Amino acid sequence: VPCLERLLDVPAFEVAGVISQPDKPAGRSMKLQSSPVKQLAVERGLPVLTPESARAPEVLEWIRGVRADSAVVVAYGQILSRDFLALFKRPAVNVHASLLPRWRGAAPIQRSIMAGDKVTGVALQVIVPKLDAGPLLGKREILIDDETTSLDLYGVLKTRAPELLEVEYLEYLRGLREPVAQDESQVTVAQKVTKEEGLIDWRMPAREINQRIRGLWMWPGSWTIRGGKTLKIWKTRVLDGSGAAGSVVQVTPGSFVVACGSGRLEVSEVQPESRARMPVSEYLKGYPLSTGESFG
Repeated sequence: VPCLERLLDVPAFEVAGVISQPDKPAGRSMKLQSSPVKQLAVERGLPVLTPESARAPEVLEWIRGVRADSAVVVAYGQILSRDFLALFKRPAVNVHASLLPRWRGAAPIQRSIMAGDKVTGVALQVIVPKLDAGPLLGKREILIDDETTSLDLYGVLKTRAPELLEVEYLEYLRGLREPVAQDESQVTVAQKVTKEEGLIDWRMPAREINQRIRGLWMWPGSWTIRGGKTLKIWKTRVLDGSGAAGSVVQVTPGSFVVACGSGRLEVSEVQPESRARMPVSEYLKGYPLSTGESFG
């Protein structure tokens, strides 16, 4: 939505049409709901198409009728065909949430935090058939600190991405900017996140567990097992120290500390099974915890 808004607000651009995902059931009533992108397009009176597949012949025919010079792809979620990409006078571009060539693939925001990166960002690339391998038109760097979650990072990236469209993309369309090939020796791949990754392995180093918790914040979250039930862990801080991995080594009124494969984690926010998120100070009132108890 921020990228589409910027394209609509910059006078040099004329948005000829929008393609978004089909309406999907949402909420308790499971009523069909349009994507936020479609909602914005309808509000602004734009032609909009929501196909099950962007490869369908009728979609390609619709695009021919739109007669756009170029296309911008932002988190669309489908692989576009060569036939699709061949319909534009200037090759289409893609906004990608990493500093390519680092973290090509499905989950760049999560993987950058999980890997302990100190810097990430957003890149604008020209689309080629190989995944996220196109030459680059520009980047914006963003710092990651020891408290940054995937939700935090997503929020910052979506404010910086439109800058690339207003500046670098416009220069590209005007013939003032040439794409620069990616350095293939620096490629890393951001594999899709799986639900199973959310189960905490306390044998891992405390710093790595902390990074995974922050990286998996949006989905699926991170959890451990206590008394046969899941306990989601939302907020932690890395401490020095040792102990048997998974064992509780300290309990205070507002937190508890768990030993890891190396180092310790201080936990200050949790979510018991079928309950809302809560500070540990509240959790301990209903679920007392003692040193020596083990998770997992």
